[in-house]
Amino acid sequence: MSGLRFLFVQILRFALYAGLHVMLISRLVLFDLGWCFFYLGFLLFLPLRTPIVVQLLLSFAMGVTMDIFYDTGGLHAAAAVLLGFLRPWVLRLLTPRDGYDSADAVNVHQMGWHWFGVYLTLLVLLHHATFFILELGSFRHIGLTLGKILVSALFTGLALLIVQLLFFPVRRGRS
Repeated sequence: MSGLRFLFVQILRFALYAGLHVMLISRLVLFDLGWCFFYLGFLLFLPLRTPIVVQLLLSFAMGVTMDIFYDTGGLHAAAAVLLGFLRPWVLRLLTPRDGYDSADAVNVHQMGWHWFGVYLTLLVLLHHATFFILELGSFRHIGLTLGKILVSALFTGLALLIVQLLFFPVRRGRS
């Protein structure tokens, strides 16, 4: 029954992140330079033990959902699948000396500020760089594209950090 409960919770999280992004967050733009890709929270905050195949499928599903709503022709799907592919590598890179516990989750309160900051920064920057460079299609306006990548990554990172601080449980853990 726990497998069915897990599936139900993930479907609910998918709908919540996608719905909030499409209906509300996507309207927030900073100076025509920064966009918040709020839906990344669904992918970034998946349980640590989620198999890579499941991560890739969920990444593709979320990316295609965003592409359907924004008519972006696969840009969101490509960047989200890359994020889903790189997430296990980043998790391995950041593995604590004692390894992850079975109860560990991507949680700023549990894993600590430093771990969470590096994890969030690496994956959000990689996603945004992929998205905006694919969107541009060349290196002609690379300065503007780098500005979009940095401002959007900061905007997305702050939004996801706020979500972590407000809605994820506070547990004693690593500091």
